[in-house]
Amino acid sequence: MSKIMVRTLDCGVRVIMEKIDYVKSAAFGVWVKAGAVYETSANAGVSHFIEHMMFKGTEKRSARQIAEDIDKIGGQMNAFTGKEATCYYVKTISDNLEKGAEVILDMLNNALFDSREMTKERKVIYEEIKMIEDQPDDLAHDTATELVFKGQPLGKRIIGTPTSLRGISRKVLSEYKEKEYTRDSIVVSVAGNFDEDKFCGFLEDKFGKLAASKTGRKFEKTEYKPAFKVLVKDIQQSHICLATKGVALDDERYYALTLLNNIMGGSMSSRLFQNIREERGLAYSVFSMNSSFSTDGCFIIYAGVGHDKIGDALCGIEEELEVLRCGGVSQEELSMAKEQMKSSYIFGQENVASRMFANGKNLILLDRIFTPDEVVKSIDKVSLEDIDQVKRLICDPTAYTGVAVTNKRIDWKKIWKWQ
Repeated sequence: MSKIMVRTLDCGVRVIMEKIDYVKSAAFGVWVKAGAVYETSANAGVSHFIEHMMFKGTEKRSARQIAEDIDKIGGQMNAFTGKEATCYYVKTISDNLEKGAEVILDMLNNALFDSREMTKERKVIYEEIKMIEDQPDDLAHDTATELVFKGQPLGKRIIGTPTSLRGISRKVLSEYKEKEYTRDSIVVSVAGNFDEDKFCGFLEDKFGKLAASKTGRKFEKTEYKPAFKVLVKDIQQSHICLATKGVALDDERYYALTLLNNIMGGSMSSRLFQNIREERGLAYSVFSMNSSFSTDGCFIIYAGVGHDKIGDALCGIEEELEVLRCGGVSQEELSMAKEQMKSSYIFGQENVASRMFANGKNLILLDRIFTPDEVVKSIDKVSLEDIDQVKRLICDPTAYTGVAVTNKRIDWKKIWKWQ
């Protein structure tokens, strides 16, 4: 059995804890509400840059010592930056939880942001940008997301641009961290076998160097207008992405759209996979995905096809959207999608890191928690009527933004008649 509880430390930091008595490990994560949506065009990528620099040395540890101190306890440490938050985490055996957490907290409080290390890490991030540019599927996805959220903070790239990175100095890093890494913007998430009272006592004095609070911000949505873009690359396969508006994480339609996504392109038995790959033989990889954030969301369809098969693939996608619009889904499809979604969720629940990630994300972005029973019940209660309602979000071809990464300039008007 496990139980989830939330405590607020005297310093103002919230701690969400899920104790799991039958495991011998624990995962610790510090979630900070700092990501691409909080950046400007001038400092785009600063959240991601800070995440990298946190591992480059503190007042008492070099970069090598940070790594060695985690290796000494057999831990696994990493971090990631998202659109809305950054997370630093470590997974250890239960006996070493405090030792692993202490390294993360040292980085959070005492990172040096050494100018020489910044110069080296800037080069690393330049290479990361090139890597994304050289991965046409990722490039298509990122570009489609930018177009769907054009004019909104969610449209910003997490990694920034070469131009913005050149303008990020040590002063910019330090000022951004001081402004955004505040105690009211931090959630500590812990899952596994540990003593809650003891661990909260360990944490209590660990955030004193951070400012207490920051000014809240409201992000206004702009009107969505479908757009089309072609990126020409010397590649062997074309990558197409269609995207339209979806729903936010706390939208009552979230589970219905997630299940519909599974039916449309989330598995090998999905409609898009069966049509585009199995029946037409046009693509090795074809899928759909539902990306939801705290304030908005988007639905994406992707296919990697031969250069001369873009039109055929889009025709197959249009066909499946029309079938959905006219006929909806069957009870058998919905039941199968529910079992797949519940299985995926339950498999994740068997990993302490997955639980830590889910709990931390929900609390920092939505200010609430979801118990496993709540999640399963939310999946089970989705009806065919709910699917019929949410299908209107994704079955209209005229609502889609289109991106193609291919080897030559193409005319969207000729291949996507719904413009």
